[in-house]
Amino acid sequence: MPNITRGERMGGLMAYLQGPGRANEHTEPHLVAGDPAVMAWHDDAVLDRSTALAIAAELDHPRRLFGVEVAGGSVWHCSLSLRAEEGLLSDEKWAAIAHEFVDGMGFSDDTRQDEHGEMVGRAGCRWVAVRHGVSTNGNDHVHIAVSLVREDGTKASVWNDRRTAQRVAGELERKHGLEVLESRTAARGARGVKPAEVATAQRRGDVEPARVALARAVRAHAGAAADEAEFVRRLRRAGLLVRPRFAAGRDDVVAGYSVALRVSASGARGAVGERPVWYGGGHLDKDLSLPRLRREWPDTPSGASEAVAEWNAGRRGARPVMPGRETQEPAPELWQEYGQGIAALREQLRQVPVSDRATWAHVAHETAGAFAAWSVRVEDTPGPLAEAAQTIARSAHLRAGEVHARRATSVSAVKGTTLLLASLARGGQGTVAQAILLRHLMNLAKAIHDAHRATGEAQRAAQIAAVAREQLRLVQAGLPAPRPGTEVSRVRDVPEAVAADAELVRLARAGMAPVETAPARAPGSPVPTKAPTAPDSTRPRRPVVSPAASTSEVER
Repeated sequence: MPNITRGERMGGLMAYLQGPGRANEHTEPHLVAGDPAVMAWHDDAVLDRSTALAIAAELDHPRRLFGVEVAGGSVWHCSLSLRAEEGLLSDEKWAAIAHEFVDGMGFSDDTRQDEHGEMVGRAGCRWVAVRHGVSTNGNDHVHIAVSLVREDGTKASVWNDRRTAQRVAGELERKHGLEVLESRTAARGARGVKPAEVATAQRRGDVEPARVALARAVRAHAGAAADEAEFVRRLRRAGLLVRPRFAAGRDDVVAGYSVALRVSASGARGAVGERPVWYGGGHLDKDLSLPRLRREWPDTPSGASEAVAEWNAGRRGARPVMPGRETQEPAPELWQEYGQGIAALREQLRQVPVSDRATWAHVAHETAGAFAAWSVRVEDTPGPLAEAAQTIARSAHLRAGEVHARRATSVSAVKGTTLLLASLARGGQGTVAQAILLRHLMNLAKAIHDAHRATGEAQRAAQIAAVAREQLRLVQAGLPAPRPGTEVSRVRDVPEAVAADAELVRLARAGMAPVETAPARAPGSPVPTKAPTAPDSTRPRRPVVSPAASTSEVER
């Protein structure tokens, strides 16, 4: 799994690689490979701080000699890591992988004499590969540091280097008998969280990086929204900061958006006066860009005008222009209607070819949105529902050429379910109606799992199966069991329809939140000391799942 960064200071990078690491995870740092000139001097040297700085000076020598400046930084750094389950490789194996990776990236010397005796080809870049034990997650890895100024003073090309690195990594996986990542070949890789984002979350005392919390919130509110204007209002109602990105030269055409967690002036989230960190929708996840989200909403001139008005209001911090469904409590009867709609969708999916990736990605996008909405409402800290949303969302990723409008009418039932789950009473109180919808959603997850398995994507299928078995079963155990007349049978290929009655409607209403007069708590903000009380609170109800619940507690 290659992770590429750029910088200006080779000495700073080498000092970090030789040092203790962010969590003292760097043990026995040493070189395993490098260009011939560097390895001739430092192959057997102990990698202490003075040696690391001497190596950095050697790597940086061509840049200083020729006085070359590289836009974006002359230091190219890539870590190559294995999954913890693959164990450890030998230094010799890592050395071979590092040399072949550098060759594949075009950094090696390929000069030669032509028929006229003249030297042709590219001079090599100076580079080293450093190994220093496993990461905090148990991943065996090496770091490759490359100077982008070649021996002859020319600049190495890094155009499209991330895509090239993924291709080369896939070739090395096959050649060396390593686990081949399906996410790379199927173009379903998730946006990675950078180490700096993890460090910021730890410094602030947050349970997860801001990017992850924002992605879940955006997914939830996009799934519950009927149009773009409602999406903007829901984001703001949740306490998020939003701003539009206008098309070039226009102030009435929104081409994209950014969101951020609100930072308290009192320093409740980080240092006093710290500025919000903004993330574009496409940087949260591939299916959360504005063009991708718009495929799920009606495209009308009036809708576009209303959306622009709400984007501008959000940018100014003004009140919503035209409040809508987000201020209203959905009718309880919709629980039965949307439950039957999801059951019908499950049957329709039997006729969808597994090769129709656009349709399956569409279903995964909507299903992940439902779990995200549920998580945002009832999980004060990320739990099983958040994990389910994140796992299923990876199946919504497509290559650019495969993304096209593909709306299945029955998927509106999933969006309707997301609306219902977004209106649940905060505090984690569940009902029989929620238990029934959970089983329908688990059936959709199983359908997505079966599609992956049928196309040979065993890793993706195993990830979805694991989240259903280990996470969603915990949620299911924390919900009240449906009465025999309304119970949907266990997750299987043919779910039964839900028979609605007055009791089911009453139970659905008991789990709905009253219409809020103030914005909901933003992700990562302090948990209120007392959860709001929902109607019919006199009837004892069990929580969806206790954050501290263990497997033994569920079994009891």
